[in-house]
Amino acid sequence: MDFLTGIFDGLGGINFEAIAQLTMLALIVIAGPAVIFVLALRGGDL
Repeated sequence: MDFLTGIFDGLGGINFEAIAQLTMLALIVIAGPAVIFVLALRGGDL
C-alpha cells in the first residue's frame, strides 16, 4: 500500500487546473487555423 500512497502523493504536486487551462488554450489556438484549412479545402464555402 505504501507504493500506491507514493503515487498519489506524487500526483498531488501536479497542478491539474493549470494543465486544463493550457489544454483549453491550445484547443482555441488550434481551432483558428483548422477553420481556415477546412475553408480552403472546401473552396471557401462553409
